[in-house]
Amino acid sequence: MIKLKDLLNPSILNEGVDDPGILKCVFLAGGPGSGKSRVAGDLFGISKGLTVAASGLKSVNSDVAFEAQLKKSGINPKDLGKIEKENPELWNAITEDPNGERAKGKKTTDTMRAFYEEGRLGMIIDGTGDDIGKIKAKKQHAESLGYDTYMVFVNTSLEVAQARNKKRDRVLGEDIVNEIWKACQHNLGAFQTLFSGNFRIVDNTPDGYNRTDDIKKAVEGFIRARLYNPIGKQWVTTARALKNANLINKW
Repeated sequence: MIKLKDLLNPSILNEGVDDPGILKCVFLAGGPGSGKSRVAGDLFGISKGLTVAASGLKSVNSDVAFEAQLKKSGINPKDLGKIEKENPELWNAITEDPNGERAKGKKTTDTMRAFYEEGRLGMIIDGTGDDIGKIKAKKQHAESLGYDTYMVFVNTSLEVAQARNKKRDRVLGEDIVNEIWKACQHNLGAFQTLFSGNFRIVDNTPDGYNRTDDIKKAVEGFIRARLYNPIGKQWVTTARALKNANLINKW
């Protein structure tokens, strides 16, 4: 057990090894304007500006860090759609430059996620869902650390997504919204296969939204359930043994 000291952060272990959401990772996917923020509030109790859910799961959202970087640079997130159309050079600097606002936001998010992963704390990974390869890789990475994984896909019509996009803090161009929406729809079946029984769809159109009661119950059941992943089970066993033996405080 002593050899594991470099893999286990004492301060995180003392706080997290007995958390109810330990080693549970929920992917929240949906395109721009799908209304993920509303669903996150209903399902997890995460309101704007908060990073910790009522269940204890930590929110990992690159959009939040990206918007913070934009504001830090004096760029209004609502102007992104206009910048894309009228100032391609600035758009590329923001979104493609390795020192640009998007890259800096991603670095911040990656650092945060790595910190949570070190203590195997429960996480909500917020993403768009247009690139199934990225989500598949993140799912495999989380499971290699011992996490059980789940996905909630927030769906809506293209018309509703476009209308909501115009009211967002970070407004995108209509073409981008259309492109991402189509990619998300294309990936929907693949996500269902990838996550199997640990997958739920929220219909977030105005006429279809159902307050998510059944889905909330399913997600809460997943978070409370015993760990399935054998790697996670072994990690918890080792971490508790170290904690109970008071080895953590001696490092």
